[in-house]
Amino acid sequence: MGAIKCIGILTSGGDAPGMNAAIRAVTRSAIYNGLQVKGIYRGYRGLVTGEIKEFKSQNVSNIIQQGGTILKTARCQEFMTPEGRKLAYENMKAENIDALVIIGGDGSLTGARIFAQEFDVPCIGLPGTIDNDLYGTDTTIGYDTALNTIIDAVDKIRDTATSHERLFFVEVMGRDAGFLALNGAIASGAEAAIIPEFNTEVDQLEEFIKNGFRKSKNSSIVIVAESEVTGGAMHYAERVKNEYPQYDVRVTILGHLQRGGSPTAHDRILASRLGAAAIDAIMEDQRNVMIGIENDEVVYIPFSKAIKNDKPIKRDLVNVLKELSI
Repeated sequence: MGAIKCIGILTSGGDAPGMNAAIRAVTRSAIYNGLQVKGIYRGYRGLVTGEIKEFKSQNVSNIIQQGGTILKTARCQEFMTPEGRKLAYENMKAENIDALVIIGGDGSLTGARIFAQEFDVPCIGLPGTIDNDLYGTDTTIGYDTALNTIIDAVDKIRDTATSHERLFFVEVMGRDAGFLALNGAIASGAEAAIIPEFNTEVDQLEEFIKNGFRKSKNSSIVIVAESEVTGGAMHYAERVKNEYPQYDVRVTILGHLQRGGSPTAHDRILASRLGAAAIDAIMEDQRNVMIGIENDEVVYIPFSKAIKNDKPIKRDLVNVLKELSI
């Protein structure tokens, strides 16, 4: 493709706190390195419809503290078709964009990988998802903020749970990954976490009840990852009502509350480092990689690995929760 002179940035999939910090970092690092920058609105849909605007340094002023994404995000069925991707490529060429930086989760990176293969476009991915489920990075943009939101909510729920001596099931996001549920449970002092990774191994509810969770406590909180595998908090609340009717059970589903809010210092720093590293990668002629941070070092992970490899839950964390919830 020759020398890269202009890059496009887009955010795709579910929003995550820290995406704006990443947009800011990519934009300013690119300008610092003599590149032109164009913001693509509403994810891949904006690439298909040509919703593209040149970004200067001032376009990203005063956004590092904002949640959500100033570039907006949207689902785009059209981009899933070869015709849609061809249109996106034509719009990209018309805007003289030579490379793309995509901020999003596994679906977004999958789209980038297909697009890069079809049209030989250099694509760099940044892991932006509260689920923390992308392989190749210790944490993803938005995860730490979502975790702090969960802790804040569970602390408040604990007050009413204790007052009424109730068992609360609190459902958190995570879909196929239990990072938010497990670490949220440890950080909030919850009695148990029910996560999809271990659902096939043991009956997590039975184990929780069997461990005698009421021996030393007058309230109990169980954090459940939303998932088809676990069935979610409502499923477990129904089970308790049917199998252990002596317990007074309540359910709280935190939902999209977890996606919003001003990003934590950790997420701002992570997003800033990853954004600057994305431009370094482009300057080094890297392509089709996700930028991650492992053991405090920037790493380049091929899209194929980041998308296909499962990020494992550390079993010692499960033991920590078990030991500390007695």
